[in-house]
Amino acid sequence: MKIVLAPDSFKGSMTALEVCDALQRGVCRILPGAELVALPMADGGEGTTAALVAACGGACIRVAASGPLPGQRQPVEGVIGLIHGGRTAVFEMACVSGLPLVPAARRNPLHTTSYGTGQMIAAALDRGARRLIVGIGGSATNDLGVGMAQALGIRFLRADGTELLEPITAERLVDVARIDPTGLHPAVAHSCIQVAFDVDNPLLGPQGCSAVYGPQKGASAADVTRLEAILAQAIDLIEATMDRRVRFRAGAGAAGGLGAGLMAFLGAELRPGIDLVLEASGFAEAIQGAQLVLTGEGRIDRQTSRGKTIRGVARLSQRQGVPVVAIVGSIGTGADLLYDDGLTSIISLVPGPVSLEDAMAQGPSMVADTAERVMRLFLAREIGAGPGG
Repeated sequence: MKIVLAPDSFKGSMTALEVCDALQRGVCRILPGAELVALPMADGGEGTTAALVAACGGACIRVAASGPLPGQRQPVEGVIGLIHGGRTAVFEMACVSGLPLVPAARRNPLHTTSYGTGQMIAAALDRGARRLIVGIGGSATNDLGVGMAQALGIRFLRADGTELLEPITAERLVDVARIDPTGLHPAVAHSCIQVAFDVDNPLLGPQGCSAVYGPQKGASAADVTRLEAILAQAIDLIEATMDRRVRFRAGAGAAGGLGAGLMAFLGAELRPGIDLVLEASGFAEAIQGAQLVLTGEGRIDRQTSRGKTIRGVARLSQRQGVPVVAIVGSIGTGADLLYDDGLTSIISLVPGPVSLEDAMAQGPSMVADTAERVMRLFLAREIGAGPGG
């Protein structure tokens, strides 16, 4: 029996590769002779670089960049994956502009910047990469990618003509009256920049980045209202200056509007991150002849149906008629929407009342135990469907 293992990471507990290892242990308890194909997945957030480097072969380099809080004295360390002989660079904006880099007491997307992400793009271009894949999940920012553009040479000016020199945050966007793009890094014009997003939210409105993700980044209700007004004003100026209409495109609201900023300032192409990883890993070929796909992530809910890993795996598997079971840490409202995308079943790995800390600590053993239970059910189904069943 051929089984494909294609999970995302369980944030804060296990990497996607570690989840694959745990799934393998559980499956082998029941089917020690099974043909197992492990394909760690990611959707533009944490683990995207590792997944693409593993799928394509390559190496990682480390780059110093500014963190999400302006004024931080110590730079943070970002990781860039170089694949295809160094012609393609891949990195996750979260490694330098991500929420975990902001202490809980200081989290407020009015005060964070994507400047370090721009520094990472510049570093990749300076090394000769002319195709960039930028994962934009897990951000701490809501600055419309203006900080990113600033680090790449675009100038942002006040009404009196003076330039904003400090890394720009959402709060400082109200000071921008004019944009001068003439200093943009020259290699951008000769590069293909693809953006791997994990959610398809628009920039503004009730499904926009401020309303949906602002509170997760520390914004109060009043902050969300303020952020919405700031971004609405800023995108008018950005679209007029760059002559690109981006606010309504799918993924424009990803990473606090970084999706919109990358499209407007750099002419980037946004694609669901899971689609990029599925292509690079050869997933469509790997599931040929498979009887089952096991996927999973820490939580499945309504947001999963907006472009995350489980949805991408289920949709592609459905086209080839392969059932997909998702093993997850928790099941939230709206998870049932995934059944329309080809997901066969959702199984929680938590066997009973347990604290989050204990569940995360016992993650590998819980995944293995749950995979074993899934295989017992699957085999019972197979036997029942056979001759005389």
